[in-house]
Amino acid sequence: MEQSSLTVAQALIIALWIALVESRAMGYASLNPRFSPLMTGLVVGVVMGDISTAMVITATIQLIYMGSIAPGGAMPSEPAVATAIAVPVAILGGLKPSEAIAIAVPVGLLGSYLYQLRFFLNTFIVRLTDKYAEELNDRGLTFSIIILPTMISFLLFVPAMFIALYYGAPVIADFTSSLSGGMIFHILDVVGGGLAALGIALIIKVIGKVQFLPFFLLAYFMEVMLKPLEINTVTYAIVGAIIAYLYVLVGSGNTVKE
Repeated sequence: MEQSSLTVAQALIIALWIALVESRAMGYASLNPRFSPLMTGLVVGVVMGDISTAMVITATIQLIYMGSIAPGGAMPSEPAVATAIAVPVAILGGLKPSEAIAIAVPVGLLGSYLYQLRFFLNTFIVRLTDKYAEELNDRGLTFSIIILPTMISFLLFVPAMFIALYYGAPVIADFTSSLSGGMIFHILDVVGGGLAALGIALIIKVIGKVQFLPFFLLAYFMEVMLKPLEINTVTYAIVGAIIAYLYVLVGSGNTVKE
């Protein structure tokens, strides 16, 4: 029997994960989970018991965020929030990965507004931080810089994400599944594919150095030519690491010492 909605526990776990990521309580370790949908997609897949489908959908969403930057820490769209909503909706509604992009984009924009609200609420803590700094109060600074902003993030994101997941996701899934196969989702499918291509173009633009483009083309054509061999991603990663090491070794003019 297919799952038609998220349970309270599932919605709460995903909401807690997003609050943890958006709070940046893990320090720099929070950056990749926030900027890249892949980790959130894995968490959603584990929680919903369908890792393979979740990761296929997440991989498509990842493409539209490739090359995105966060000037001042704020992104125009929050990938983690977008993934946390779009993946459950796609799984519940039986949507194709490219159709899930139509859900991820507007949700990500709303998530950015929620993150900016977190910034605004944190501005009220600045005076408290200044006070503790003048007093040379280490414990006070830890409370005002780390603990209090983290608490604000959890109080903000957990209820918002829980309501969106528990009450909103099934409604959106039912609505989108009723439209699936029609002209609207055909258009969204085409647009979603275009956004993925745009994401790839952005990452190439960010690389910016012509001498690195052959590596991108090599990876693409290797995947196409070796597809019948069903080589997994880990093998490609190992080969890529070896090629990168050889490139650095030759480029730096180093020689192997006996």
